[in-house]
Amino acid sequence: MKATAKAHTNIALIKYWGKRNEPLILPTNSSLSLTLDGFSTTTSVEFRENLANDHVTINDETISGESYRRVSGFLDLIRQTAGEKHLYADVHSINDVPTAAGFASSASGFAALAAAATKAIGLQLSDQELSRITRQGSGSATRSIYGGFAQWQMGGRPDGSDSYAVPIASQDHWDIRVAAVVLSDTRKNVSSRDGMRRTVETSAFYDGWLGSLADDLEQIKEAIMDRDFEKTGKIAEANCLKMHATTLGANPPFTYWTDKTVAVMQTVQAMRAEGIPAFFTIDAGPNVKVLYLPENEKTVEKTLRDIPGAEDVILSKPGRGVSFL
Repeated sequence: MKATAKAHTNIALIKYWGKRNEPLILPTNSSLSLTLDGFSTTTSVEFRENLANDHVTINDETISGESYRRVSGFLDLIRQTAGEKHLYADVHSINDVPTAAGFASSASGFAALAAAATKAIGLQLSDQELSRITRQGSGSATRSIYGGFAQWQMGGRPDGSDSYAVPIASQDHWDIRVAAVVLSDTRKNVSSRDGMRRTVETSAFYDGWLGSLADDLEQIKEAIMDRDFEKTGKIAEANCLKMHATTLGANPPFTYWTDKTVAVMQTVQAMRAEGIPAFFTIDAGPNVKVLYLPENEKTVEKTLRDIPGAEDVILSKPGRGVSFL
């Protein structure tokens, strides 16, 4: 009973920031993302009757503590779904995404884990069912089940049965590019989970954020279907700034940005002023993702690499959904 799956990260263009039910990971809003081919996780899961507990390695290192509990707890959900509560797993994961640095490592990580584990234990799930169960490992991972653009529907049912991702446009719909500017791969001081909780509970700006999202989502879906780059970029950049503003309104306030983050943002704005269409978006971390079109790739890459403090620039095209190896 063994399976291997590969999943890619995604970048949220309409952000997910806050839960209405933390144990079930039910979001306070719907979100939309683009799956990227530049970052991925490949995970093998084997359920064996001779194991007394789960054994998990990431990049050849055995994990323990909270990281282990999170993975093993998610495997408990899969065991319960399959009716195999006492069958433990040997998990080997190779992850090329910086962890806890705002590059959505949990998205590719839990999407690959969910796909490999459900197949290894004998579950036959549709993409929708896989997305739903993946949500309980990592919310953003629901969208990495699909390639191209995907929307995570917040749903409304208390049990979360209507909260899962759906495809919006395929990997081949639009050749939009993303440059990930690596400024730091160190673990952030405030985790996404803790940051969301603090923001939802205390931010003076949170209600305004929620009130703006329905329009953002509908407008960007229209722009994506029309392949309207300027409209897509403007909405994504503004949505990003609104999300990060909520953290400054929290108590105590916090931010994921550094001076280098701001330098990249200013550089992108300067490129636009010079006639090069480019827009930024930032998840819960210091690193910046820049949207651009293929014809401007050389100029965008060189400009970003020349920024002091930019350790690397990783270029991505739209990526594919979960695959089995």
